[in-house]
Amino acid sequence: MSAIHTRQAGACLRRCLNAPRLLRPQISWHAYATAAPPAPRPAYRTASNSTSPSAAPRTTTSAPPTRSTTNSPDDAPPTTVRNAAAATTTTRTPSSPSTTPGTLRDLEDGLEDSPPEIADLTSPPPSSADASTRDWSRSFHGLSSERFSDAAAAALLEPIQADDIEVKPDGIIYLPEIKYRRILNRAFGPGGWGLAPRGETIVTGKTVTREYGLVAGGRLVSIARGEQQYFEPEGIPTATEGCKSNALMRCCKDLGVASELWDPRFIRRFMKEYAKKVWVEHVVTKKKKQITIRKDDEIPYPWKESKF
Repeated sequence: MSAIHTRQAGACLRRCLNAPRLLRPQISWHAYATAAPPAPRPAYRTASNSTSPSAAPRTTTSAPPTRSTTNSPDDAPPTTVRNAAAATTTTRTPSSPSTTPGTLRDLEDGLEDSPPEIADLTSPPPSSADASTRDWSRSFHGLSSERFSDAAAAALLEPIQADDIEVKPDGIIYLPEIKYRRILNRAFGPGGWGLAPRGETIVTGKTVTREYGLVAGGRLVSIARGEQQYFEPEGIPTATEGCKSNALMRCCKDLGVASELWDPRFIRRFMKEYAKKVWVEHVVTKKKKQITIRKDDEIPYPWKESKF
């Protein structure tokens, strides 16, 4: 070997010894042995053309399989216990509270007790034979058509007895509701009058209100709106009855029943003759205040007379 070839071989050997070694991945022999083999790549082959003139060229390339995104009946999964139970279960949609039978309605949302509609407004008014089907929630039949009889007018306009008038602790005088009913029974007879609701009960934050019409002798004689306060939602049913009684009192005011209770001179005279103001003390809280009572009444519980 010549000197030139010797120098070239030495330089090649030095380059090989000084070259950095290839880093191989740090993998254990167990992981290498258990690793899954790579998936075979699809082969695309083309058949050779036949030398026979009658044979048509045929391509035998195999394309990778495609996956359809639409579900067909043939692609349904096999039936198991789990998907069989899911298939038989129907989807239930929550229904609204107003259409579900047996749903308890919140009284603070209203009572939904509007009177039923008997006849259309465009229909002719019912005859006297069909008076029982008259819609008193909208009808004004008989209003101011004729005056009451002399006996009924005398019973309605009869002066109030002083013993029938009650006094509230704040000094307001009133006639108990049962006294109004007794006066109407004397004027029209039991069953000869009644209160007909003319709208839905309206429930606000602290008040219940509804409009009523007083029907006497088969004709409408007065319309008034009753109202009653309540303090707890559980007291709304009781407040609806108080609302009806308040409407009855206001309807009777149109007929002249107990009209003295709205006369300022009568009120001052009655308070001077039959009422008095006293200082009382609450038996529990020991709070003192001044209340008004009748002279012939005792101080009601939980108050007792106190010397201020």
